Amino acid sequence: MNPKPPLTGKQRRHLRSLAHHLEPVVLIGKNGLVAGVVHATSLALETHELVKVKHSKDCPVTRDEVAAFLVEAIGAQLVGVIGHTVLLYLRHPSEPKITLPRV
Repeated sequence: MNPKPPLTGKQRRHLRSLAHHLEPVVLIGKNGLVAGVVHATSLALETHELVKVKHSKDCPVTRDEVAAFLVEAIGAQLVGVIGHTVLLYLRHPSEPKITLPRV
């Protein structure tokens, strides 16, 4: 598997602006990072390419651990972590919906 080139600052800003109006699609609760969370996040990224994952206050893992785990498990790219929300991006392999600005 080829590693993805890291997102540039310009690309991260663009993705954050697109995600501003989005609602969290995946919620992580008191059970933490279970297989269902990974599956739901993967399906959401396949459908939307850009998703917000909400980390609840009673979750046993930190938001940074959530972000690192999902990036590793799914192969997504971390756009940012704001408050209790993790923003992930994964380009659709055949039909991308989001066009990133050039470097």
